[in-house]
Amino acid sequence: MYPVTLTGRVVTLREFRDDDAADVHAIIGDDRVTQYLSFDSRTMRQSVDMINGIKERATIEPRAEYYLAVVLDGDRLAGFVRLGLGGVRAAKLGYATNANHWGKGYATDASRTIIAFGFSRLNLHRITAAIGPSSAASIAVATKLGLQYEGRLRDHVFTNGEWRDSLLYAKIETDDDSREIQDL
Repeated sequence: MYPVTLTGRVVTLREFRDDDAADVHAIIGDDRVTQYLSFDSRTMRQSVDMINGIKERATIEPRAEYYLAVVLDGDRLAGFVRLGLGGVRAAKLGYATNANHWGKGYATDASRTIIAFGFSRLNLHRITAAIGPSSAASIAVATKLGLQYEGRLRDHVFTNGEWRDSLLYAKIETDDDSREIQDL
């Protein structure tokens, strides 16, 4: 399914474009953001390469990921959200927001929107998120959206020069509040 555009309560999710490079770099080139992600800060060249890879993978059938730009009114990129498909009717959720937009609910709205898409349009059964233990804001997003804590993945990612654990959260299509999210 390409292209995809999804409308949330306050954000829109759309496919990436070449002119998103500077906004993407403002996120993945910022140590304040990447300290919570599963990779180190990236250069501008790596940001461009990332967008090119995302755009290329978006057109492959069957589509294995939905990596979408999170945009505000005026089409300004504020972050990104991703469902990486894998396993049987399963996906991994990931998201990041420009540090200048933290605390405004954009990650929550983007995640709610793509989770609803995953359950209703992609017929997923399970969506998981692996979150760094120090990312209180991301844990709050997952909890607010009804993802349940399942456990700790020890030394799950190597980032910023050291191994880091991840906390695993998951939502199943049959969870009571999943039906509410799907109806949005």
